[in-house]
Amino acid sequence: MAVGPDGLTDYERKMNSQQKCNNFMRQFRDDESRELKKLTANQFMEVWSHYDADGNGYIEGSELDGFLKEFVSSVNTNDSGSESVSDTMLAELKECFMEAYDDNQDGKIEIRELAQLLPMEENFLLLFRFDNPLDSSVEFMKIWKAYDKDNSGYIEADELKNFLRDLLKEAKKDQDVSEDKLIEYTDTMLQVFDQNKDGKLQLSEMAKLLPVKENFLCRSVFKGASKLTKEDIERVFALYDRDNNGTIENEELNGFLKDLLELVKKDYDALDLQEFQDAIMRGCDFNKDGKINKKELTMILLALARHGTEEEAQPGAGGVVGANPLAEIASIGMKALKLQKLRVRHFVNRTLGANSTTTS
Repeated sequence: MAVGPDGLTDYERKMNSQQKCNNFMRQFRDDESRELKKLTANQFMEVWSHYDADGNGYIEGSELDGFLKEFVSSVNTNDSGSESVSDTMLAELKECFMEAYDDNQDGKIEIRELAQLLPMEENFLLLFRFDNPLDSSVEFMKIWKAYDKDNSGYIEADELKNFLRDLLKEAKKDQDVSEDKLIEYTDTMLQVFDQNKDGKLQLSEMAKLLPVKENFLCRSVFKGASKLTKEDIERVFALYDRDNNGTIENEELNGFLKDLLELVKKDYDALDLQEFQDAIMRGCDFNKDGKINKKELTMILLALARHGTEEEAQPGAGGVVGANPLAEIASIGMKALKLQKLRVRHFVNRTLGANSTTTS
């Protein structure tokens, strides 16, 4: 039987091909070194789509077990499948793997977490900004407004391509990326992050592509009003008042409200944010200047912390949000405003009554 340039017969080559089909990850390993080859953007998307079988944006449960088994057993050239990984080995592997790569500790793997594990071509890896997350949502909203050129409330394909071009230019100033590569990256990023498959990125989808270091409002200190100190409020105010002018406004306000909205709503667009802003400002913007000052921020944070205390007091809630804390914040603001008006009215009536008695 004839032997080819690779030293294999047609039969051996066919058997190797079948084995690679049985183990999806095997096709991405080098035949000699058995190391994973650098994946292109399209190959990375193939891996993700294969293991995220239900398309929910996570590799979890049996999907995660299947990935780990095939990831390990693909090193071996002559096993027929993932059954070579025992249940005991899988349990140990899973524990180590999740400790290393499950950054948010939710028990499942997101696409950004998988991208840290698999070797990829350098330019594509840069797009995930692992070493350079944004400091705050204020920066995110500035970038959002800069690239949403038509103010449609979405980042469309051309706008996303311009964003990726600038991102790579900033990261690699001495090297241009070809137009074909940019189109490939844009298509891949849309496949990855466009969860509702409408061909563009809404606000929450773009936030996953361009994450911030942390949502400061998720810290435990805001889950109990008794724990909230003046220093905590000062720290939050300084985080969002980036120009130090004494108020939270414009992109600063958008960034603060985005973080607030994310506490209860994971899937949102620009219209959701605008409607939420209108509701919050109606309830909390006492002087009606379209900005948030320190006193107004204090009221919002105290309402948020009080809601956190009530949640902790309800056993068996399982982390499910009951009453909407955002609606509650707006409601508290309206009540406070009405109470303020009542006090003024009472003062006026009392003063007028006293004057009337004196006159008599």
